[in-house]
Amino acid sequence: FVIEFDQPFINYGTWADKGKTIKAGDKALAGTAVGAYLQFKKGAKVTAKMATSYISQEQAYLTLKTEIKPKTTFDQTHKAATKVWNDLLGRIAVEGGTEEEKATFYSCLFRSNLFSRKFYDINEKGEPYYYSPYDEKIHNGYMYTDNGFWDTFRTQFPLDNILHPTMQGRYMQSLLDAQQQFGFFPAWSNPGMSGVMLGNHAMSLLADAWAKGIRNFDPHQALVAYVNEVTNKGPFGGSSGRDGWKDYFVSGFIPTDNVGEASAKTLELSYDDFCAYNLAKMTGDTYYQNMFERQMYNYKNVYDASVGFMRGRTRDGKWVPGFDPKEWGGAFTEGNSWQYSWSVFHDVKGLVELMGGDKAVQTKLDTFFNTTSDFKVGSYKQEIHEMTEMVLADMGQYAHGNQPCMHVSYLYNYVKQPWKTQHRVRAVMDKLYNAGPKGFPGDEDQGAMSSWYVISALGIYSVTPGTDQYVIGSPVFNKATVSLENGKKFTVIAENNSKKNVYIQSATLNGKDLQHNFIYHSDIMNGGTLVLKMGDQPNTQRGIAEEDRPFSVSK
Repeated sequence: FVIEFDQPFINYGTWADKGKTIKAGDKALAGTAVGAYLQFKKGAKVTAKMATSYISQEQAYLTLKTEIKPKTTFDQTHKAATKVWNDLLGRIAVEGGTEEEKATFYSCLFRSNLFSRKFYDINEKGEPYYYSPYDEKIHNGYMYTDNGFWDTFRTQFPLDNILHPTMQGRYMQSLLDAQQQFGFFPAWSNPGMSGVMLGNHAMSLLADAWAKGIRNFDPHQALVAYVNEVTNKGPFGGSSGRDGWKDYFVSGFIPTDNVGEASAKTLELSYDDFCAYNLAKMTGDTYYQNMFERQMYNYKNVYDASVGFMRGRTRDGKWVPGFDPKEWGGAFTEGNSWQYSWSVFHDVKGLVELMGGDKAVQTKLDTFFNTTSDFKVGSYKQEIHEMTEMVLADMGQYAHGNQPCMHVSYLYNYVKQPWKTQHRVRAVMDKLYNAGPKGFPGDEDQGAMSSWYVISALGIYSVTPGTDQYVIGSPVFNKATVSLENGKKFTVIAENNSKKNVYIQSATLNGKDLQHNFIYHSDIMNGGTLVLKMGDQPNTQRGIAEEDRPFSVSK
């Protein structure tokens, strides 16, 4: 790093916490808990300019000269930074709603734009290059960091595929570059591998980008890399490679015998394998399409019809005894079976069939949202904050403060009761988010929590990243206009909208009647207008035909 001051300093030195030593006149000191100090003339008003680089001090100085030119004042820099943020936030303009709802929306949009973080510099030729945390070498191109895909594949990346497709294209190539440099995809970069949480969700990102027209990477290379990912256990945590991969491929599920959180992993890996299947299908790669076609249905192998829930299973095929759907941990990650039994993002129709059909699932969803919010700590052996947040939310077993539940409000769209989705998503936005210090329902998780609000407030949601559909919810604002990178605009108009009028009475897309409970990515990116007429009573005749259900792979 470099720091440049506009005033001369009169003294300098180093300090060390150990021994509480201060050495005036020292220019260098190595070790832990050490630092340097500068002393300026008493009363001096000092402006400091600083730049950092993981590549070199010379690059840091180049960045300083490029981004904050000589003689640039603090006020000028502040004004330039304000313009950058106003341009980013201005990509969505909302009208109507309360001032607090607007503050909540733009606060969430701000936080969602904090991630992912650039991890590259621009050289003297204006070209991107970076120090790789994966092989500790310098490479040409783009790199990004500080993102946990277990959280963000659900909300932030689908939102960014609308708002920031250029960045997303660069990001997808950086995923393949990181995999080449390390041997495994990053899953929770900080700035390099950490491997925390679970799943192989880099494939979700790649498939979602391709489905939405972001195609500046080699899909065959992505699939080859994914096969390596899913047939090996990487050196870091549950999301580096694949825990229990042999059992998963041979038996169709991960047993609890030697792998923690086994059923959660089976469920999420089934979805990831669907993403690989769909990427292969979209690109005409029948070899990999056939490879993953069976595995994407592995979620069925941890569903116990006798209790009506997903649960843990041992290698011999027996169910783990002592089942309680409100017990956290064990076969699940930061949640319980009530929450994870809905984690079949790619095949809701198949899940509905497992659970006994539309009416059975309607009842089960109602119970999920209306039952008591009590819990058993299970293998956690103590109350963790996600449990506390669920109780405070008081929405049954729905735990919006953690990611596995985030899509569940939208599932009524799949069982002929879209009006209940409209009610639920507005209740979550109204009750769990606001502009005050208590207006956030859980961990931000690299923009995941904020992105859920932003995209839901527009009236849509990506239940199945890796496809080109968005499921319809209930928008917060009377009008929201998205200014796209391609110069077009997509507008959502909610006529007669209010906190009470949350139910869609009728819908048109570009002037044509819309009965479906979904729209396509192309409907957004081609520009157009979605008009929803709202009311205070549900329209129980709209969106109930078979063809109105959103995507399921078995549909």
